[in-house]
Amino acid sequence: MFEDPKVTELVVTRHIKASPQDVFDVWLDPKNPASLWEGADYLILNPAENELFYWRTNWDGKLWPTFGRFLVLDREAGRIDHTWMGAGTKGLESTVSITLKAVDGGTDLRLVHSGVPDDDFGRLAVYGWTNVANAIAEHLEKSATPA
Repeated sequence: MFEDPKVTELVVTRHIKASPQDVFDVWLDPKNPASLWEGADYLILNPAENELFYWRTNWDGKLWPTFGRFLVLDREAGRIDHTWMGAGTKGLESTVSITLKAVDGGTDLRLVHSGVPDDDFGRLAVYGWTNVANAIAEHLEKSATPA
């Protein structure tokens, strides 16, 4: 009998001093040094609903491929949903949901990664998502600061 693995949900929040549309654009732009896709040594990406992506990084001498498909891309509503499959999910299809809400002259970003294996390795993804949110915030806040 095949047993379903125990899974959990990871949540990352961050206030970013930029518009939801700017955060949305950076998140999906592979040419932006603060985007999720930065650092890929190989990338196939077509950010459109029902399109697939393949993202591979080389970290600590090991290749880390990740696959997914975009479920929702709604710039006006501030919503990005996509699946995520890789070593961190033990090959399970998990879901990443990002909501961007205009608050206090900036954006409240909320990322929920559900279906992640409930083990030490799976829970480490919260650090990766936090790093992405922080990189986007720093990039947008720096570019908004007058020279």
